[in-house]
This record gives sequence, structure tokens and C-alpha cells, in this order.
Amino acid sequence: MEIIYEKAGKDDIPKLTRFRLDYLEEDIGGVKEDERDIIEERLPIYYSEHLNKDFHVYLARNGEIVGCCFLLVTEKPANPSFINGLTGTVLNVYVKPEYRRHGIAKKMLENLLKDAKDMGLDYVELKSTEDGHELYKSLGFEDDVSKYYRMKKVL
Repeated sequence: MEIIYEKAGKDDIPKLTRFRLDYLEEDIGGVKEDERDIIEERLPIYYSEHLNKDFHVYLARNGEIVGCCFLLVTEKPANPSFINGLTGTVLNVYVKPEYRRHGIAKKMLENLLKDAKDMGLDYVELKSTEDGHELYKSLGFEDDVSKYYRMKKVL
């Protein structure tokens, strides 16, 4: 199985939309039809506006996309924790089930981390499932312990 690793381009947007929906199906166990319609409408617009600017998609393919991961770059006011003011968030690390355990996610993430360093990001963060935890640790990610609570309010 020859896998090609590359960054997504504008021509990939329809496939990225489909692949994201597949990821959401597996990650959260399904998307309601009305939510699916909204997501299918909004994702191509988001991708068109942000792809390879502040949003980067790393692909693995063998004719079709078999894996992808996202890097969302955020600029913040500099402080000692992010002196350059640039941070990254890894999202949507996903490999089709039949291609797992072949090092595909690791290779995509290595490409992502190299680019993140070249972009001058101060750090890259992510949320890990139990399945991905050891992979991320092997790539140098550390569990983040903080005196702060992660919180959010749904609007």
C-alpha cells in the first residue's frame, strides 16, 4: 500500500467535507440530519476562506483520502507562555479503520509538527482520546496540568 502524504488544496474541499462528516459519525456516533445539512453547507465555505492560511489540512491518500488531520493556527497577544503569539491546535486526527495501525497518523502528525515549527508556533495542543494518547506522547506531547479549569458556555 503506497501512501502519499501532502497538504490539502482547494480541489480537495468536497472530499474534505465528506471526510469530516465520516470523522464526526465515528467520533460522536452520528449527526442529526438538520445538523448534517448545516455542516455540509458551511464546511466548504470555511475551507475556502481558511485553507492554507490559518487552517492547514494534512492528508494521507492512496488514490482516495485515507487519513487527515487539521492544524488551526491562532494568533494571540504575546506573553511568556507564547512569546511569538502564535499557537496551534490539532483537530480531527482521523484514519479510516482499515488503514489504522500502519503509522499513517504518526506520519501526518510529523508533517504537521514540522510545519508548525517552521511557522514559528510557540506550541501545539490537542485533546486526546484514550486510543491516541500513546501516539501523541511518542511525538513529544505532554499531559497539560494547569491551575486553571477548562470551561465553556454553549451559546
